[in-house]
Amino acid sequence: MLVVLLAVLAVSGVWILELVREQTGTPGFFVGLGLALLPVPLLMAAFRWLGRAVPSPWPRLLFCFGWGACTAALIAILANSFATEWIAAATADPSDADQLGSVAVAPVVEESAKAAALLLVFTFRRRAFTGPADGFVLAGFTATGFAFTENVLYLGNAFGEDLAEGTGMLDSVTAATFFVRIVVSPFAHPLFTVLTGLGLGAAAVSARRSRRIGLPLLGLALAMGMHALWNGSSRLGEYGFYLVYGSVMVPVFVLLVVAAVRIRRGRLRAVAAELSVYAAAGWFTRAEVPALASVPARSLACALARRTGGRAAGRAVSRYAADAAALALLRYRARRCGPGREPDFAGRERELLRRLRPYRATAAPALARAAVMEELLPAWTDPVEFGPGPGRTPAPVSVPTARRAAEARAVLQGVLRR
Repeated sequence: MLVVLLAVLAVSGVWILELVREQTGTPGFFVGLGLALLPVPLLMAAFRWLGRAVPSPWPRLLFCFGWGACTAALIAILANSFATEWIAAATADPSDADQLGSVAVAPVVEESAKAAALLLVFTFRRRAFTGPADGFVLAGFTATGFAFTENVLYLGNAFGEDLAEGTGMLDSVTAATFFVRIVVSPFAHPLFTVLTGLGLGAAAVSARRSRRIGLPLLGLALAMGMHALWNGSSRLGEYGFYLVYGSVMVPVFVLLVVAAVRIRRGRLRAVAAELSVYAAAGWFTRAEVPALASVPARSLACALARRTGGRAAGRAVSRYAADAAALALLRYRARRCGPGREPDFAGRERELLRRLRPYRATAAPALARAAVMEELLPAWTDPVEFGPGPGRTPAPVSVPTARRAAEARAVLQGVLRR
């Protein structure tokens, strides 16, 4: 299946490249490509930030981006062109074909094509969906890829038009297109498709069959509706675009940002709660748990490990933290959905615990030190005590005075500065 998907991406990538270059011309293609690249790193970083609690592998994220940029964009161009030609031939007024196609056809085709990437991951990599955050991130990468190709097309055509008419830079169609698509609304396509991703992510942790079916369909329907409203804003009068942008797009964008922050915090709380169970069994020390549930502490632990053990040590801490978080969310999902939804829970749990062992000697001290430096530990915990190992509960060492706690922190920080 992987070979088939890679072949589909390769063929669609070459095809869409040639289609866009044909429509924009070679100069327009390269100008559009350069301008369309500008928002891509920022959007990727934003969606990657949301998924930092349990980061998705880069190959999966790049697959979604590639599907959006190549396969979904190719489907959209071919299907929209066919639909527009059919509407123009079937209606008495062919001049309305483009408008009707953009409102009635394009949202359905484009959102369905983008949703196909999420559905493929959901079907063949079900473990990748541990909650709404995964749907949010994968949908964001898919839509970012789609918007990138669409921006190349629009900006390239605008540049070709300016080149033919000799328009000045400030009065150019290219500048106006860049302002609308890159500056004002770079989040438009991600905003639509994220609704589908949230539906799939929520379905993955739902115990009710009706919700597992209904939530993805509801998310897709909302994505299509928002997309249709956005495309049809120009038909609402002279100020239709500004009305839809100010009263719908911006509020929904703000709501989704707030939801993203809450989802991220909720995932980190779940990591802390579930890893505490494993810590009580001796798989983690009590000093590790708060660090594993804090993204800044994880980053600090990686930096500390690199300082003493090089890049290999930093990668060990990163893998340890990712597997620990995946273990926590595996248990969280099994508790929420019931044992029937996680038939291989015990096997998957053993696999993750086995993967943690080789990195523990490097990761546990670095995480504990990061917890001290980030002040994540209660005063009675001695972070230097790493516990006796799996199968036994490490007893916390009491620290009778605040002076001794301050001395312990000073000793650790002194070691780190050496």
